[in-house]
Amino acid sequence: MSELLNLAVKAHGGLERWNQLKSINVQASITGGIWYVKSRPDVLKDVVIDAEIHHEKVVMVFSGQDKTSTFQPELISVAKNGGLDVEKWENPELTFEGHSLHTSWEDVHVVYFSGEALWTYLTTPFLYTYPGFITEEIAPWQENGETWRRLKIIFPDNIASHTREQVSYFGPDGLIRRHDYTVDILGGATGANYATNYRDVNGIIIPTTRRIYAYEGEGHKVISDPLLVAIDMGEITLS
Repeated sequence: MSELLNLAVKAHGGLERWNQLKSINVQASITGGIWYVKSRPDVLKDVVIDAEIHHEKVVMVFSGQDKTSTFQPELISVAKNGGLDVEKWENPELTFEGHSLHTSWEDVHVVYFSGEALWTYLTTPFLYTYPGFITEEIAPWQENGETWRRLKIIFPDNIASHTREQVSYFGPDGLIRRHDYTVDILGGATGANYATNYRDVNGIIIPTTRRIYAYEGEGHKVISDPLLVAIDMGEITLS
């Protein structure tokens, strides 16, 4: 483990504590411009997320919609009508083929996009210590009057995430400030993901709000309008 990754893991609660845990449960509101572009406004405005933290699986209950979804990289299911009606999609990433920016999303697309995103966000930075990940510290970054150290991460092929190469920015305290990536299923659209409002949950330090904007150019200049995605977490349980 690199010195920067070690600093970040310790700042977020430490690997020993993380490895004692199996799952994270979050009550959340996920909003923002992307859902309007995809003709699904408010689809995730009130959800309960239950994610395994050592295996890529995310279950979401859509409050008030009589719908529960299960995301795994190679299989998605959506249960409705009290679980009596279940739809399943194998190799769900393939359902994005032929999409343009304004292609409307069905349930499978909402579940895949949110599943791969949330599992990455909820397990960072511990995720980067898992088998197959490659990390390298790159040049530091100046923002908000601080120097942020940056870690380039190469994801292994068996993990579904936005894209294989991503960059996380860590403040002087070792906590994540920003996370940059492109999104393969959105044609390489960019994302600058800002993490704030940290909370100690059973010994793990978790950012409870995230604001995601596009960025442009090699300088990764953030485009502050529109706000693409907003994630606000309420009650969080680790077990």
